[in-house]
Amino acid sequence: MAEKRESEKASSSSPNLICPLCLDIFVEATILTSCGHTFCRRCLKKYDLTHQDLDHMVCPLCREITKLSAYRVDDLRLNVSINGCVDDYHAKRGGMNAVLEMCQKCTACKSQKDAVSFCRTCTLYMCDKCLHSHQQLVVVFGDHEIVSMDDVIEGKVSIGHLFEKCSIHKLENKDMYCEDCKVQVCHKCVLVGHKAHEIKNQVDFEQELRRKVEDLAQRCADKKTELEKNIQNIEIQRHEVHTAVQTLLDDVRQAYTIKAKELEENLRNLTDQINALKHSFDDDLNVLKSKDRQIIKSICSSITLVDNDRLGHLETDTLSAHILLCEELDAMLKEATDHTSASTISKKAKGKRFKPADDTRLDLGSISDYTNHSSTAAIKKKSQEKRFKPADDTRLDLGSIAGSDPKMEVIQCVDLRSYMLGMTRYSHDSVGIVYGWNAQGIDIIDSNGGRQQYSNIPNDGKYNDLVYQQDGSLCVSIYDTNEAYMYSPLGSKKATIHVRDGPNDFRLNRSQSDEIIITNYTRQVYIYDPTGSTLKHTVQTKHKADQVSTTRTGLIVTSSCNANLRVVTVYDRDGNAGESLQAPRDVYLYAAVDEQDRVYVASVDCKKNRKVVIRLYDLDGLNLRERVECKALDMTLGLDWCYLVSLSPDMLAFACGYNLYFVKVSL
Repeated sequence: MAEKRESEKASSSSPNLICPLCLDIFVEATILTSCGHTFCRRCLKKYDLTHQDLDHMVCPLCREITKLSAYRVDDLRLNVSINGCVDDYHAKRGGMNAVLEMCQKCTACKSQKDAVSFCRTCTLYMCDKCLHSHQQLVVVFGDHEIVSMDDVIEGKVSIGHLFEKCSIHKLENKDMYCEDCKVQVCHKCVLVGHKAHEIKNQVDFEQELRRKVEDLAQRCADKKTELEKNIQNIEIQRHEVHTAVQTLLDDVRQAYTIKAKELEENLRNLTDQINALKHSFDDDLNVLKSKDRQIIKSICSSITLVDNDRLGHLETDTLSAHILLCEELDAMLKEATDHTSASTISKKAKGKRFKPADDTRLDLGSISDYTNHSSTAAIKKKSQEKRFKPADDTRLDLGSIAGSDPKMEVIQCVDLRSYMLGMTRYSHDSVGIVYGWNAQGIDIIDSNGGRQQYSNIPNDGKYNDLVYQQDGSLCVSIYDTNEAYMYSPLGSKKATIHVRDGPNDFRLNRSQSDEIIITNYTRQVYIYDPTGSTLKHTVQTKHKADQVSTTRTGLIVTSSCNANLRVVTVYDRDGNAGESLQAPRDVYLYAAVDEQDRVYVASVDCKKNRKVVIRLYDLDGLNLRERVECKALDMTLGLDWCYLVSLSPDMLAFACGYNLYFVKVSL
């Protein structure tokens, strides 16, 4: 009660000394630098508990934002002037204890005597003389309610609300509250300056606020209890999540143990095959060696017989026998020596190749996911619904030993619904296609001939080329403009790319890190960050680039498909170039890079029934070293513009005009 009296007196005499949060006299008054409002430091620290995840504090009064350092409220400066006033206030009253013990003076007269009672009706403190007057003038004050100051001080009775006097209309109480201006006013102020505003009675407003605070306090207590129970439940669920995850880990380890044993068996089998090949080749070579040694032995025996000092004394029959031996020896020496069989066996051994299993085939399995919730119970359910899916047993294979008979064959031909403008990899066995002329939209076509329209972005756009990123985001260039659009996997537009130099005809691809690579028939390659918002690099090229691919190490492979000089060239990001592959007249070149940084180049001969030959090259620094040339593919081609894309290490897609071909690669 004494604290309340102190606050009431401080508010009436020194309104600037009251903290707006605790409604008490300031303790370590601290200022918010953005707006200048002042609060107790301890109040700000409590308030800051709701801002711990932010680097700023929102002022409780005006909502202005004050930036905070790592030390939070402790780094805010004190309000020296306010703290000085607080010190003066306490000093004048002999400190806080003096304030608490200070008696209320009479407000009904000018005597400044100590008040002995309070009139609730007049809302005035009264000394003993004023009290006597109230008691004597029954006609005037007979119905007034008077309470003793002792009862007030001891808290036995409440004197109710005391209104502050209006600073403009001195005799009027500020017993109204303006909702619009957020200030206390008297009824005359309402008539003068707040006519159209929403006005509430001060007592009613305070009661309403008090009820709201009490309701909030109760709700806070209930929420606190609820959250504490939820925290306990989270720890219970954490234990169950850990149990579920441990089960997954045990399943994976068990699968690894089984697969490792099978891999070891596979390794032993391959080792046995290789050793058997070695023994077989050794046996063949030993046969050749033994044959040559036998011939040497026969020659030595024959020459010993015929080369004899006694030949001049031979009888006729003996002489005839030696003549025959000489003829046989001469024939033996004339017999051709086999110089090729051993090298043939060596060539056969060198022709053996180890064909690694596809990278995707060595797989323990995957963790499948059936739901997408976020609550604690859902997280538990989500962890329990995780299942370990073992890989097929048939997929566990290191590879095989095979002869060097690489080949490519068309396994599927698809008729396109219009003229193909651009193509990109969509998955390991499907492509995305955009069309020219009157056709619009994007088709997804797989190696089985299945077709569906990609519907996540508008189908009424005229697109020139496209590329999908690893997360499913899509970049499309717009026909006959200098713009390309970035779309999220769900189809919302994320960015617009502008390239001002050169023709309005973008060709797109991406790097292994999802950078967007752009060419536009100029001697430049543009490299944008994965969001498409920032141009990171521009690579100068020796020839005009029509199409572009990249390797895992960041090298750039350009195809000058339809230029006067048709070449394929490898560049690093500083513009250094290797030796170009140059096509003969009337031959067009189209290049693609696969997941293992191997470069495929398709050459289309316009004079020889548009024959298509695909060659495989290995990278040797910035140069291309031919590894395999396959037989011409059986394709029906019409127009010059083609596209070659690698879908996987053993699958290519080749499109030309109105036709799309899926090509199986066997190396």
